[in-house]
Amino acid sequence: MAKRQKSVSITSESGNGGSVIQPAKGKLGIMIPGMGAVSTTFVAGVEAVRKGLAKPIGSLTQMGTIRLGKRTDNNSPAVKDFVPLAGLKDLVFTGWDIFEDDMYTAASKAGVLERELLQQIKPFLSSIKPRKAVFDRNYVRKLDGRNVKKGKNKMELAEQVRDDIREFKKSSGADRLITIWCGSTEIFLQPTAVHSDLKSFEKGLAKNDEDIAPSMIYAYASLMEGVPFANGAPNLTVDLPVMLELSRQNEAPICGKDFKTG
Repeated sequence: MAKRQKSVSITSESGNGGSVIQPAKGKLGIMIPGMGAVSTTFVAGVEAVRKGLAKPIGSLTQMGTIRLGKRTDNNSPAVKDFVPLAGLKDLVFTGWDIFEDDMYTAASKAGVLERELLQQIKPFLSSIKPRKAVFDRNYVRKLDGRNVKKGKNKMELAEQVRDDIREFKKSSGADRLITIWCGSTEIFLQPTAVHSDLKSFEKGLAKNDEDIAPSMIYAYASLMEGVPFANGAPNLTVDLPVMLELSRQNEAPICGKDFKTG
């Protein structure tokens, strides 16, 4: 006879004596700067699993378990049943890219997944078309594309990304959002005075400071909208005092350094 799982409340300290992590209800909108091989494989995989065409092999959230008590207790519920996570059916997607290819075309060019599988999820992938991206060849020198935002300065570009975020939340019906950087690795940068606090950073955006890379603009825009940001490349992006300040101020977590090395 299977053991009944106890309900678990995860709390964090606060002035009110602790806050409980609420159940993951409604849609989760996933916004992806960079619609290349990594992101299209991820989105295609989600849709393939949702349609019963594949299994989520290797997915900690979908197939992983957590042990409760002693090994001999034989009490190991699935992570997705123990932690309040969004279900795959509740995920909705959008993205930005310097190329105009929709996700089906981009996935086909990437050549990671089998053609037969891509054909079966073509309608869904084709429906995800890239928004114009924030891009500057000074930071990624081996790429160039025409699907790029224009603005008089980096602050204006950041405001355009914020507009995209608000529009996507409204049009998709998402209750919550997250941004996952899947763009190319940018040139090496070191922290400077412009990254020290919000006031300095916003002044730098207005002055087109060269130490503010496109990925930082996405991070700034996301955090300003209260959207968590995960960095999937070894960029400086969120390893900055200003991003820590924004994360705390707007209660939007930041994480990540590289999908390959953690």
